Amino acid sequence: MHAETPLPVRNIGFYKFVAIADPAVLAERLDALCNAHTLKGTIILATEGINAMLAGAPADCEAFIDALDTLGDLADLSDVAIKRSGSLESPFKKMKVKVKPEIVTMRTGPLDPGAPNAAHLAPETFRDWLRGGEDMVVIDTRNDYECELGTFRGAINPDTRAFHEFPDYLRAHRDELSSQKIVMFCTGGIRCEKATRWMLQNDFDEVYQLDGGVLNYFARVDDAQRDWEGELFIFDERVGLDTKLGETAATLCRGCGAPIPASVGACECAAALSKTD
Repeated sequence: MHAETPLPVRNIGFYKFVAIADPAVLAERLDALCNAHTLKGTIILATEGINAMLAGAPADCEAFIDALDTLGDLADLSDVAIKRSGSLESPFKKMKVKVKPEIVTMRTGPLDPGAPNAAHLAPETFRDWLRGGEDMVVIDTRNDYECELGTFRGAINPDTRAFHEFPDYLRAHRDELSSQKIVMFCTGGIRCEKATRWMLQNDFDEVYQLDGGVLNYFARVDDAQRDWEGELFIFDERVGLDTKLGETAATLCRGCGAPIPASVGACECAAALSKTD
């Protein structure tokens, strides 16, 4: 057998809720570091932490990760899971470092990085719970168009158009959910991390989050296709990934912006249909 040729572009993603004293100063240093390693992508900073999605040559990505230890507020990232995948081309056109009020917009105020956190469920444990019929409620915290492209079999789709609507969903279903075992997941873990901390402060008794999100599940569970139906929406030019973290043929509708599964090929939205009239 021949060794598989590694893909030329490495995609990395990570986040951490950590107190950042001056996000603007850190933004300048991160921008310089990314440019020095010819990386493209997006980094979002806030007083509550960092959220990064980057791509570049494998050696440059790893050198960037190693250099994060020199950046003060980010000196201790030993517990951060770096999600890695490969592609033929960079899924990003430019490098952007942004300072925002939140690193993921929930509109419940900046997160206190020291607030209690929900238990992180290892992908292998989540797999066993799914396949063993564990008495639990599985909630997909992602947006409706992400859920429609693909999700775990049996997961609840809250039908939210944006993450800031998720607390409203939880409030509306508090009576039926608050005393149940709840397991939540998102693409890489950041939305669950913020949502579960909010839930623990608002009288939800037993809450778990899939550690590292769906990306980590695909990376660690060899037969993830048994549990996942469809494709994984990703917020870059790849649009969709399969359970082996390979790029699919999914596209975005030019009319409404919704992802179109590879198996469908065309969007049925009014904007798309009007172009065929």
